[in-house]
Amino acid sequence: MTVVAVGVFVTTYLLIASEKVNRVAAALGGAGVMLALGIIDSEHAFFSHESGIDWNVIFLLLGTMIIVGTIQQTGLFEYLAIWSAKRARGRPFRIMATFVLITAIASTVLNNVTTVLLIAPVTVLVCERLRLRPVPFLIAEVMASNIGGIATLIGDPPNIIIAGRANLSFNDFLIHLAPLVALLMVGYLGLCRWLFRREFTYRPELLDEIMALKEREAIRDRRLLITSLVVLVLVIGAFVLSSALDIEPSVVALLGAGVLILVTKITAEEAVREVEWPTLVFFMALFVMVGGLIQVGVIEDLSRFVTSVTAGRLFLTTMPAFRS
Repeated sequence: MTVVAVGVFVTTYLLIASEKVNRVAAALGGAGVMLALGIIDSEHAFFSHESGIDWNVIFLLLGTMIIVGTIQQTGLFEYLAIWSAKRARGRPFRIMATFVLITAIASTVLNNVTTVLLIAPVTVLVCERLRLRPVPFLIAEVMASNIGGIATLIGDPPNIIIAGRANLSFNDFLIHLAPLVALLMVGYLGLCRWLFRREFTYRPELLDEIMALKEREAIRDRRLLITSLVVLVLVIGAFVLSSALDIEPSVVALLGAGVLILVTKITAEEAVREVEWPTLVFFMALFVMVGGLIQVGVIEDLSRFVTSVTAGRLFLTTMPAFRS
């Protein structure tokens, strides 16, 4: 059964990596095969804390997606991007640096993909006005999103999964990783300045085109913006206090999403429309497949092998590319 479980997992992983099959379809197929073959049963797949779906992770993602989806409707990111481009006075590197910082900061509380999708259209617009290639700017923003997402528990789905398995709090990430991310961003900006140095051609004659953009027009619903930002701040505050209050972050996220729907004019249908349901289903299917590997002992055997190779040294154990 161990060989079969590993075969199903590896086959599914290759299908996902090759992108020949939709990743959600591949993950669901793999999870379904493991359940059908009895590698893992429904009891362990859906209700076990050790080998089942981590519902705290799923509902934390759900709650934050609803909040993010609501903020997305306000036009806040478009406003910030246009405002920062005008303050940079059309100078390419200043624009890139500002966009990178906005992306990194936003990614600490918002989903990485969503953050990039929000700022990318404005990036392309600004680059078109300044006759610049948008590709370097977009690449810089994608990398900044990945770096910024490290800083908090909710910044990236892997953080949420790690926190759930290792019993880490929101403050654990904030205290230990946020300062590191700040240092990384300083170095990353320097790297961007060097890597894309040929792209920073300043054309002062095009400044008027940037200054003609009106950031206030980007705000589509001022009242919704204020309300959603207030709720977001309260939710982040509750995340910080969640350990002291003994409340799961998933509960905080769901409460925040519920309050936001109640106090605004958006309907429940509108709120859940922006939820990335394929992502949630994908993670649930992965949990089931990994649970199958846990059930047959593959994960335990793998952990023992890694520990033996690194002689139990923590640093080497967390850096598999290194060898003792």
